[in-house]
Parts: sequence; structure tokens; C-alpha cells
Amino acid sequence: MQVSDPDIAARFDRLVAEADLSRRGLQAWDALLRAHATLMRRLETDLELADRALISRSGMTRRVARLVREGLVRRANTEADARGVVVMLTDAGQDRLTETAPVHMRGVSDLFVAKLDDHELAVLESALAKVTLDCTFG
Repeated sequence: MQVSDPDIAARFDRLVAEADLSRRGLQAWDALLRAHATLMRRLETDLELADRALISRSGMTRRVARLVREGLVRRANTEADARGVVVMLTDAGQDRLTETAPVHMRGVSDLFVAKLDDHELAVLESALAKVTLDCTFG
């Protein structure tokens, strides 16, 4: 991304500096975001998807409504929580899953897992689990 206004670019650079992130920390964050965006674009292309899997609650509501209209899932109220809705795959949904899951897993394997050795995968898993845990439970 290029910022056409040099004042905005300078202001952003100052804000980043004031955030007191180490260069390595900022580079790791940038690499994580770039890798995620690149992987999601490639995986979505392989599956011909236009939506992101990680979406807001309202986005999830819209996605479920679309999947219901397409006959891939059906809704069922849950007795445990009156606010919740259980979404169950229909036969057509199970067929779609059977068709697309191998394509998706092959993409994850080729585009991500195969690029890292077991040690790198373990370090990445551990680091991201820590971040997730800290963000979840503060």
C-alpha cells in the first residue's frame, strides 16, 4: 500500500514509533498479516469463495442465511441457550463439504505446511496459541 500524502505517512510513522514496538515485533506482525491475507486469497481462489471465514456476528448471520437459501444448512434452535441457533448440514451441505474439504486441505498443505519444518510449525503454533489465549482471557 502506498500513502500519497507524505504528512499522513509521517504521522503514521510517528504513531508506530510511539507504540514502542520492536522492529522484529513489527516485522513479525506485518509478516503474519501478509501471510494470512495471501493464504486466504489463494485458498479462496482454489475453492472459488468470495467471503472470509473470520467474520463479524452480523456477517455470520448473513452467511448462514445465504447457506440456508442455498439448501446447504438448516437451522435448529438449541434448548441449552435460547439465544443460540444450531446450524446443521443438509445432505447437499454434506456433499459440498465432501467435495471442497480435500481441495482446501491440499491448499493448506501446499501453501503453508510444506513451507515450514516441524520445528518452525511448533514454534508458530505455540506463539499463536499464546496470543489467542491472552486475547481471549486477557
